[in-house]
Amino acid sequence: QVQMVESGGGSVQSGGSLTLSCSASEYLDSTYSVAWFRQEEGKEREGVAAIDGDGTTKYEESVKGRFTIALDNAKNMLFLKMNELKPEDTAMYYCAADPGPLTVVVGVPVPQGNVYYWGQGTQVTVSS
Repeated sequence: QVQMVESGGGSVQSGGSLTLSCSASEYLDSTYSVAWFRQEEGKEREGVAAIDGDGTTKYEESVKGRFTIALDNAKNMLFLKMNELKPEDTAMYYCAADPGPLTVVVGVPVPQGNVYYWGQGTQVTVSS
């Protein structure tokens, strides 16, 4: 069972930046896809950015040009650098990993049971 732990969330003003980190308890080989999801209160989790095992990367439309997903395989770390944050980016952010492609669920709601491994989440709050 792979444990995933996020960190780096917090409160920032509109226009600010945050970098989220996710540490996996063991190496995830290239057969795994990794992703960041976010969940607003009362809504399902939605894919924000993902990297598939073949290197394909995809971003949700509203974060393109502002967010960057990065994977450091040597350190079992996944990152999400978020710039130009907006109040509508406020959500709980989760990292995830799955043996199947995750770019296919970027921008769509995903039931929690549809993805193999989840972190516990880190809150991002952006004030106007």
